[in-house]
Amino acid sequence: DAAALKTARRTALSALARLKPTTILEDATVPRSEIAKMVKAINEIAVKHNVDICTFGHAGDGNLHPTCITDARDHEEMERVELAFADIFAAAIDLGGTITGEHGVGAMKAPYLEWKLKKEGIDAMRAIKQAFDPNNIMNPGKVFAKETRKRVVVSS
Repeated sequence: DAAALKTARRTALSALARLKPTTILEDATVPRSEIAKMVKAINEIAVKHNVDICTFGHAGDGNLHPTCITDARDHEEMERVELAFADIFAAAIDLGGTITGEHGVGAMKAPYLEWKLKKEGIDAMRAIKQAFDPNNIMNPGKVFAKETRKRVVVSS
């Protein structure tokens, strides 16, 4: 039984990628006691925004991978996908979690980081980056870029 479950988990993403041309995998983490509420919230968010989201992850640490199957050529649908992920990140924070558990915060999640850390946390991070990188040569234009970034998608 354990081997069958591990195989299902390992093949989930490739199976989803066959359904539509674009697969967007994210991560959001909640306390283990809130996993069921988070999965329910993700399902409700998918319905609200009329997008297809499947969720898998790591029950041991509360790290979930809501994965949207979509088509990047459909700009209206991609706008709904963006709104859905914003709602997912907000739900994770509301349940005592965070916007990432293992994938980290890069340019794509930067707009949501302040939701978790507040302005003071972001200001502290900027000050640390400035102290260690006064010439802005390490990852220029990434997390603290002023312009809004588009989400990077994986197309099959």
